[in-house]
Amino acid sequence: MPTMARRNYRCELTASFFLPFLLAVVEPGIVGVVVKNSYAGVVDGRLLNFVVAVITASMAFSNIVSFVWVRLSVGRCKVRFINGLQLAMIFAVGLIAFMPRTVAGMWGLVACVIFSRVCWAGFITLRSTVWRQNYSRTTRSRVTGKTATVQVLMMAMLGLGLGWAMDRDEGIFRVLLPMGCAVSLVGVWAWSRVRLRGRRSLLAEELASQGDGDAPSFNPAGMVRLLAGDRLFAGYMGCMFVLGLGNLMQGPLLVVLLRDEFGMEYLGGIRITSSIPLAMMPLSIPLWSWLLDRMHVIQFRRIHAWFFVVSTLVTTIAVQTRTPELLLVSAVVQGLAFGGGVLAWTLGHLDFAPAHRASAYMGVHVTLTGVRGLMAPFLSVGVYELLRERIPNAGAVAYGVCLCLVLMGALGFQVLARHKQRLDLRGHRPVETTPPTRAGEG
Repeated sequence: MPTMARRNYRCELTASFFLPFLLAVVEPGIVGVVVKNSYAGVVDGRLLNFVVAVITASMAFSNIVSFVWVRLSVGRCKVRFINGLQLAMIFAVGLIAFMPRTVAGMWGLVACVIFSRVCWAGFITLRSTVWRQNYSRTTRSRVTGKTATVQVLMMAMLGLGLGWAMDRDEGIFRVLLPMGCAVSLVGVWAWSRVRLRGRRSLLAEELASQGDGDAPSFNPAGMVRLLAGDRLFAGYMGCMFVLGLGNLMQGPLLVVLLRDEFGMEYLGGIRITSSIPLAMMPLSIPLWSWLLDRMHVIQFRRIHAWFFVVSTLVTTIAVQTRTPELLLVSAVVQGLAFGGGVLAWTLGHLDFAPAHRASAYMGVHVTLTGVRGLMAPFLSVGVYELLRERIPNAGAVAYGVCLCLVLMGALGFQVLARHKQRLDLRGHRPVETTPPTRAGEG
């Protein structure tokens, strides 16, 4: 790894250790469980389930504003822009500590969580440009894997600690949240020390692309033009949409079922929805990283998607048979799948994007994640609420819908991989454009 890349890597690794003190508070699997338990009895149960759905999916649907961040950052220093988003997120998370246990307080908490996730979505979107410039393709997966490993282990430990503490004192979060915000400032400082390679040439390319009509746009027509101009990427996004919709539907549904069907409170719920999957990710990230380094992301997804199918199938059986032990098995498999998912989700678009359009491709990817994130919580919780007064196994049926979608997405990647193989045989090989800052690296 080049000297400058090692310096940036150390800074990002430091940030990955300290920023989870901020991010854990608004992690959907954690905050969804907290809201479901904290506001039970304060608001109507059905309304609370839909509130949990919105909060749990906030990570996804906040991404729909990704084009705003890409557009606003054109021609500006990406690192400083990211620091601004991080500080705004610290402010919003700090406000959560002061929200009362009332209906108004619940909606205030929802607003703070959504705003925080919007800021984090901007960070994730712009970070892809930083990685595109600072690391070669063969290095990116390792960097992403190591930073993700540190982050998810911290998230798993912090989630368990928060659940354990709140089982003993529900009001302890008013002390823990401000402490976490203060600690996360170290992560902001570490990110401020990251240096962007080829910054001037990148900014010049971004400004020039505005005149060419290639700039990221608030107009959805810009996203349609990008997809129409890259049919292989459009196919990849289509398969991701179906697979991701089935996955995103599970989050709020699982939070609701753990409380309503299995009687789990803070620690039990957070353990299943967040801590176990996060703890499993580091075990699989090195293998997935090795695999992604050696194949196109479409071929990677062709293998990886089946782990989500298995996880969803096991959870469906667990809900149908009321077997908590199977939920543990499912959480383990889901965590192994998430290990590959965090790599492919973060880096996959770079197998299609030229250098100066990396943020635009990531913007399309993140925005489509946001669209399905808007749909997913209301689909899953809506199906559950519609059926639970009519049939005894409403939770299992709702999970069966998720399973069908995940299976369709996995099969879609099989078809897309065969299509890409045919294109490769014809000599049409999408190759990542080497930016000027990396020319000569081999």
